[in-house]
Amino acid sequence: MIYSMTGFGRGEVTDKGYRITVEIKTVNNRYLDMNIRLPRALQSFDPALRSLIKQHISRGKTEVYIGLETDEAKSAQVKCNLPIAAEYAAAMRRMAKELELQDDIAVSQIARMPEVFKIEDNSPDEDTIERLLTEACTEALRKLKEARAKEGAYLAEDLQGKLALIREHAAFIEKKVPEINEAYRQKLKERIASIVQDHAVDEGRLLTEAAIFADKSSVDEELVRLNSHIDAFLETMEQAKDEKDGIGRKLDFLIQEMNREANTTLSKSPDMELSAHAVEIKTEIEKIREQIQNIE
Repeated sequence: MIYSMTGFGRGEVTDKGYRITVEIKTVNNRYLDMNIRLPRALQSFDPALRSLIKQHISRGKTEVYIGLETDEAKSAQVKCNLPIAAEYAAAMRRMAKELELQDDIAVSQIARMPEVFKIEDNSPDEDTIERLLTEACTEALRKLKEARAKEGAYLAEDLQGKLALIREHAAFIEKKVPEINEAYRQKLKERIASIVQDHAVDEGRLLTEAAIFADKSSVDEELVRLNSHIDAFLETMEQAKDEKDGIGRKLDFLIQEMNREANTTLSKSPDMELSAHAVEIKTEIEKIREQIQNIE
């Protein structure tokens, strides 16, 4: 199984007045390039979050968004300092009595006095937040993996089709080269015979020239290596068990080797028909090269 570097995953967890959302988006990149956007209250969790993500992703440009929401009652509470309020009320009554004033004390009056009310900020519950953040991130990574696996399956099917086409073109070339060599020998024999006319054709010389031509146009070794690289390519795709296996670099190396054999085959092609098939091989290899840039 292969994994695409393109995918998206989202996880959300709510508990104890907190809601944490994690969204992870990845696209292809040669190396792991991670950008995490965290609320100020969660900045301290950045190293742990990076470590968790690296366990699942080895390559790709990775954008991570973290959202934190809290209940209003969770974030702040207004409390009445009743002992202070009672002291204010008692002092006002004493003042009214001593000065022989009307006792018209109202709650609104006491409420405006200093330190009667105070706002208490609840400190974040770090243990709860860490647990929720881990759960949300794990869920986002799970969904991301599913998306990358689905895209990877499409890639694998497409790559297998292209490799099959390469094998077909290679098989045609392998079958056609001996026929072309024999045709060349016959033409060479006829050409020599037309020159020497009544003289006997030197079969030894003819065989030597034919052998030289056959050697120059022989692509047996190139085609064997090409098919060997295709086998290795398919085996590598099958061996990938998880995203962290990171087979993209190995596939890139194999495609370079395949391209080298295709170039040599093209340079040795003795006629236009074989050259056309060699060009088709190079075309499919280039398409594969573009596709594997998106493989983990």
